[in-house]
Amino acid sequence: MRQTLVAGNWKMNGSKESIQTLLEGISTGMSDVANTKVVVCAPSIYLPLVSEQLADSDIGFGAETISEYEVGAYTGEISAAMLNDFSCQYVIVGHSERRSIYGEQDADTANKYAAARNAGMTPILCLGESLEEREKGITEEVVSRQLDAVLSQEGVESLADAVIAYEPVWAIGTGMTATPEQAQDVHKFIREKIATMNADIADKVQILYGGSMNAGNANDLLGMADIDGGLIGGASLKAEDFLAICKAG
Repeated sequence: MRQTLVAGNWKMNGSKESIQTLLEGISTGMSDVANTKVVVCAPSIYLPLVSEQLADSDIGFGAETISEYEVGAYTGEISAAMLNDFSCQYVIVGHSERRSIYGEQDADTANKYAAARNAGMTPILCLGESLEEREKGITEEVVSRQLDAVLSQEGVESLADAVIAYEPVWAIGTGMTATPEQAQDVHKFIREKIATMNADIADKVQILYGGSMNAGNANDLLGMADIDGGLIGGASLKAEDFLAICKAG
């Protein structure tokens, strides 16, 4: 039985004061969260604060991105070693905003995935299609390509130490949300694809839904057979909303 995982992706939001308040609220409400693993992914500048505030907590934490390089002249980048200095546990790789805004390619995602794993962190590998790609009927082709870029480099066995997040780009910050059945179809496709390579890993890997999950739709989405949790954007910035999703798991 796969454990539900709910991870908050704060993106470029928050301040020292607001993050302290948010973490206090989440920590206080965790007594009502029964079976869900809870993770927050913070802007790198706030990771020391998050690490300190969650030191005695069951809440995991991670970074929003990572450099594929170990060290060097890469101004503004954050290396795996730097993240490890603050005991970072998770790293989001391949997020649609990194792909679309910053031009990261499938190969870049694969390299970042490798960097995270090599440093002992759990990558949260994001896969997903744009509205144009969905309307063309090539969702599975796009998701396959993105997944294959990682597995051809790192192998399907690497998923034993990773998490996948399916994020339909057209349902992020647009007010549109995939129906539970639409989301389930893609989650099932991903799991069945992995099963052709390793059935045991396919059965165990957590596949999160990352398309505007909120308190209102979390129960229905998490009730689907192959949806094992959520990668939460805006709703992760308010403790009450985030905890409502965590409780739904």
